[in-house]
Amino acid sequence: MKIAIVVGNPAPASRTRTLAEAVGAAVAAIVGGTESQVIDLSAHLATAFDPADPALTALTRDVAASDIVIVASPTYKAAYTGLLKAFLDRYDTLGLAGVVAIPVMTGGSPAHSLAPDVTLRPLLVELGASVPTRSLYFITSHLPEMAARVQAWSDANRTALQGAALARQAAR
Repeated sequence: MKIAIVVGNPAPASRTRTLAEAVGAAVAAIVGGTESQVIDLSAHLATAFDPADPALTALTRDVAASDIVIVASPTYKAAYTGLLKAFLDRYDTLGLAGVVAIPVMTGGSPAHSLAPDVTLRPLLVELGASVPTRSLYFITSHLPEMAARVQAWSDANRTALQGAALARQAAR
């Protein structure tokens, strides 16, 4: 199983990336992920809005060829970042067909805890991704508890992740 992790935080080495990588490791432990790729969009700020950028074009193909993609963003104005939106806008409708997507967002308070389900999930579904799990919203002040919270999320979504992995393998 190939797992891609797309981080839409414009700051490098962000807490969003730390969380996304922890989710990726938890998912890999459940589905037997053998290959993982982290795409930190902060490394592509200068070309994020260039539709012809070859590096982003290659990354777009890599994500579409993944079995599972963790799509992570900090919460900006109750939604995901423009940087993440610019990357996802590179796909045609159904450009992520067959890919299992997991929406993950960080935020400063519980006020926007529905943001991953209300904003990010519909976009991923529009792109054709299957979103079989609950989204994960993580309050950044809980960073010391991240491992336990990610474990609780993965335990609660284990059956959905296993089923999605089996369906993905069968489709190959």
